[in-house]
Amino acid sequence: MRIKEGVYWYSEKGLLDANTYVIKDEITVLIDPGLENYLGRRLKEMQEDGIDPKEVDFIMITHLHPDHCDATASFKDVSGAKVALHPSQVEYFDIITEETSRFLGIGIAKKFEVDLVFEESIGNTELRILHTPGHSPESICFYASDKKILICGDLVFERSVGRTDLPFGNKEELKDSIKMLSTLDTELLLPGHGAIIEGRNKVKRNYEFVREFYL
Repeated sequence: MRIKEGVYWYSEKGLLDANTYVIKDEITVLIDPGLENYLGRRLKEMQEDGIDPKEVDFIMITHLHPDHCDATASFKDVSGAKVALHPSQVEYFDIITEETSRFLGIGIAKKFEVDLVFEESIGNTELRILHTPGHSPESICFYASDKKILICGDLVFERSVGRTDLPFGNKEELKDSIKMLSTLDTELLLPGHGAIIEGRNKVKRNYEFVREFYL
């Protein structure tokens, strides 16, 4: 579903799936392909929006939990897109996927090859990468200052925050990351699960609620 010029949202489809986002700019980026079981439905929705999977240049993920990255290898096969990870995600690649899957009692996320490592941005786009540990140590967020959008993974949700009881979660780091994100000029908050939050005032009020009840 198109939610803003060049920004598309494909909502989570079921248990252990996640929201997927596509950003179309000079390059096209797909963020969090979700659980492989739902990839067919996600591809159909993209095609209904006029997005050919082969148009996607890069697959990126907010963190390595299986609900966010399980479909990465299969989407790469379908699209030919390159997988780009943050250095922290490369560092924790094996241990996070294995320990989290064991903790949740589910199968380990399907392995995928990494084509590119990035730190602050990718290509000549306004999409900036922010390292935001807490929910997991390799969590990152994506911020586009020109569109005033923030893709925040499982860091903060509508009236809630990401859990820190999974392997390597850290409540204090989560607090610091959320406080940092709350200073950004954001009109569209796009979390890894649940509803998106539209409007600068609604985003601001959500941060205020989170600070009062969770931080």
